[in-house]
This record gives sequence, structure tokens and C-alpha cells, in this order.
Amino acid sequence: MNLTERFESLRGGNPEASSTPRPSGGPWAVGSADAAPLTSSAAEPRIPGADANDALNAVKDRASAALYERMGGRITDPTLDESELQSYVKEELRAIVEEDDIPLTAAERHRLVQEIIDDVLGLGPLQKFLNESAVSEIMVNGPERVYVEREGKLTLTNARFSSEDHLRRIIERIVTKVGRRIDESSPMVDARLADGSRVNAIIPPLAVNGASLTIRKFGQVPLTVDNLISFGTLTPEMAELLQACVQARLNILVSGGTGTGKTTLLNVLSSFLPDDERIVTIEDAVELQLQQGHVVRLESRPRNIEGKGEISIRDLVKNSLRMRPDRIVIGEVRGGESLDMLQAMNTGHDGSISTVHANSPRDAIARLETLVLMAGMDLPLRAIREQIASAINLIVHISRLRDGTRRITHVTEVQGMEGDIVTLQDAFTFDYSAGLDAQGRFLGRPTPTGVRPRFAEHFAELGITLSPAVFGTSHGGGGYR
Repeated sequence: MNLTERFESLRGGNPEASSTPRPSGGPWAVGSADAAPLTSSAAEPRIPGADANDALNAVKDRASAALYERMGGRITDPTLDESELQSYVKEELRAIVEEDDIPLTAAERHRLVQEIIDDVLGLGPLQKFLNESAVSEIMVNGPERVYVEREGKLTLTNARFSSEDHLRRIIERIVTKVGRRIDESSPMVDARLADGSRVNAIIPPLAVNGASLTIRKFGQVPLTVDNLISFGTLTPEMAELLQACVQARLNILVSGGTGTGKTTLLNVLSSFLPDDERIVTIEDAVELQLQQGHVVRLESRPRNIEGKGEISIRDLVKNSLRMRPDRIVIGEVRGGESLDMLQAMNTGHDGSISTVHANSPRDAIARLETLVLMAGMDLPLRAIREQIASAINLIVHISRLRDGTRRITHVTEVQGMEGDIVTLQDAFTFDYSAGLDAQGRFLGRPTPTGVRPRFAEHFAELGITLSPAVFGTSHGGGGYR
């Protein structure tokens, strides 16, 4: 049975038994061997009840099935190089399409082959968004609704999955490649793609309206500090200060909300690390793109199907202390590992960097207090605050503004304790008073408060010099508690 006949059987039997007329036009119609070649002309009549995309999907399903029959286990053969597998699949697909009587133009055949390759080897209808550099995030709310983020703005696309099962197959393909699983007993998972893009998936019964998939894309080329300056995320003066802070081995905490660019900023800060130091990175899913040569990358592991084998971030932080690290870079603290991180910072592991979810520098301090309590240690609040004040030197807060841009809104020094309060002092703050332009974008930029941080005195001892313009003198500034 060729593809045309299988398509007819899908529609409810042979052509004679079907009450639905055969499609005779449209860019994706499928007909008999003697049907006229299809064109994409808009002037062609449309057959009532016949949908071009439905016809294409039917052909795709049959061609995919034929491909699996012909290639067998070679599709999942781990010994095959990706380029070799792509070449094999393309050859077999072209043979299948040519053998079967499918009246398609050259352009339609190319699109058909590419979409089947995306389904078999890639992420189906999402693959084109992964290949599009302007897309920073992909959000799938069930098989019918796919959103993407471009330049900080969400838009609904016309991409669709053929069914809930189609979406589930794509999710399972992602998670199995990184040794994780998703099913009714374990219905949510964090994973990553081969390029490092972060993936979160959640399926029924937890996701009531169907499986949900979120992909935060990983830049193929790591962003540099020059890129962030050109984007307006930070200023050259701020970049000079942050570079000096990293070189002076200050402990830095990057704070911000979800999707604000904390990991990107962490990558940029890590680019200031010297090449002659041993750096240990610890993450839930590997995302950091450190360019130094002496880097050890550690990744946590979830429990297996038997509920055993979990290796948490906290376990990795403890283990890293035995690895003779010069710097410890933690992708994000979100639990009891925050206590181990603070203790490491206070016991000789200066120059460590991490991120935390928070809405402001002050909230970052409060969040750390809460996370330390999650370690299960019955510590008094003052003792926790003393640990934080002693360990953290600098908080860099990044926000996603309502115009879609991501800006560093605070560079804040942690000065110490006054009574029971951790005292903070802003070195840079974002100037919201400049207003908006005609496109609704903020005209403001991060500006120095005019207050020189106390740790700047430490720079001179290390031979690190800063230009006089870094801290500025035109803006007064005061600390807040």
C-alpha cells in the first residue's frame, strides 16, 4: 500500500466507500496518480471540508511510519553521528516520497521532508523556533497553543502539535536523552537540550489542560560584557566596577526575578575570572558557558524510578569543598545549600558567585535567610544575618522592565550589621525618572549614586585601579536599611 492509499484509508476507507470528496486542489492536497500537479496558487478552489494542513499531516504521518519501517533501529542508534543520521533520514525520505504517488511540487516536497525530519530527529513544530535566533523562550500550553518570546514580548504562534500524544512524544524524546523520565508517577521534570537550553515539562494529572513544555533557549554564542553594554543592560562604568570586584575576589550574589537574565549575567561575570584558577561550577541543569580552561562542571541528579540515587545541589556544594577550588560558582541557590555556600564563603573560598530569586537587594537578603532555615539547622536569626553580612560583599540585581528589556537596576554593597539589621548601600541604581520614548522603551540608565563602596579601599591593596568616573559625583546617595 503506497502513501496515497494509506491516506485514503485514514479518511475512512477506500475512495469509493468514502462519502467525503477527494481533495482536488490546495497546496497540500493528495490525489491519485493521474491527478493534476498541485500548486500553491491562491486562485485554486478549496474543497469544502478538506483542509490543506490536514492533508499534509496525513502524508507526514504515513511517511514517518514508512521511515521507521525502513530504518528500524538506526534512528535511535547512539553510535551514529548526528550528521550521518540526518543524511540517512533525508535519503530514505526522498526515496519514500518518490516511490509513492504523491503529487507535490519541489517546494512542497522539500517542506514535507524537512517537517518529517523535525518530527523524527528534532522537536517537531518547535524546531523552527529553536533555529530562530530572535526567539528567547518557547512556551507550549497543550498541543494547540504555542507561544514564543521575542525581544521580551510574548506572541501566540500558528504552530500546532497534531495531538496530545505528539506533544508527549517530543517531551519524552527530550528527557530520555539526558537520562531522566516523565510519566504519571513522575509527571514533572527539568532537563536540557543538547545545546544547553533549559527545559521544564509537566504532564497530566498535574497539568489539567494537557502537557505543558517550557524551553528557555541557550545562546549559541555566549554574550559578552560588550553585548550587555550595547543592549543597555549595564553601563561601561558599572562593567568596570564588576570586573574589579571579581578580580578582587569579592563574593557576589546576582538577584532577580524569573526570566530576568540572571544566568546570562552570571556567565558575563564569570568571564572576568582568571585563567589560572580552578573553578568548580554547580548547577541543576548545566547552563553556564565558562571559557576558562580549568573548569570542573557538576550537575545534580534526581532520584531514579525506585526513589533512590538523588544527588542534590547541597551534596555537590559539600563535595566541591574537597576539590581544592579557587572559585565556586553555583547556578542558583534555592534550598539548604545556601548555608553551605555561606560557610564556604566565610572559610577561605572568596570570590564565589551565585544567583537567587528575589525582587530587590533587600529581598535577596530576606530570601537567603529563609533558604538557610531550609537547611534544617535551628539557628537564631541574628546568627544567620551575621553569616550573610560576613559572606556576601556585593548584590547585583537585574530586572525585566515592562518594555521587555533587561536592566541591572541595583549594584549594592553589603556593608555589615547595625543592630539586628544587615546594612546595604547602593553604588548604582536605575534612573526611572528619564521616562519613556515613543516606542514605550525606558530612556533611563543605571547611574552611580556618588557613594564610594567600602570595599573599593581593598582594590588599591591588590593593585586594581578604577577610573574616577566609575562612582560619579553628580548624584548623591545614601544607604538604606
